[in-house]
Amino acid sequence: MRILGIDPGLAIVGFGFVDKEGNKLTPVQYGSIQTEAHTPEEERLLHVYEGMVQLIDKYKPDAVAVEKLFFARNVTTALPVAQARGVLILAAVQRGLPVAEYTPMMVKQAVVGYGKAEKKQVQEMVKLLLKLSAVPKPDDVADALAVAVCHAHSVSLNSKLNEVLRK
Repeated sequence: MRILGIDPGLAIVGFGFVDKEGNKLTPVQYGSIQTEAHTPEEERLLHVYEGMVQLIDKYKPDAVAVEKLFFARNVTTALPVAQARGVLILAAVQRGLPVAEYTPMMVKQAVVGYGKAEKKQVQEMVKLLLKLSAVPKPDDVADALAVAVCHAHSVSLNSKLNEVLRK
């Protein structure tokens, strides 16, 4: 199973493709889609959408996992990020891919084992779990890989639960 993890944003979209075979996770490709700050928002959204479509078409994931938005204070940032998140989900759904959503706390719990883990702890665990030589930069890329790892763990847990329930 190939999983695409996405950390949505308007300035930087982190992405990470991870293959899951049994309990083994292997990074396939990761990076970011970046937009220029002084470009009109609609052009930035188009760039994000087109970039994601190209990645999906090239790496052909089986599932997409997206981080849910969590903003307690900054509405000015939340709205453009929510719009970018929408076009990212649209790109996946148009390709017939299932989309799962995870809160930051769920991602931390799945990757570190503690829902209130620090960002640095999550990044180091991503590096360890995927056997990377360094923590991916920018942070959005490491976050996207963490979302993919979270989905990989969730898929395993759900399939085990379904097996038990069928018996």
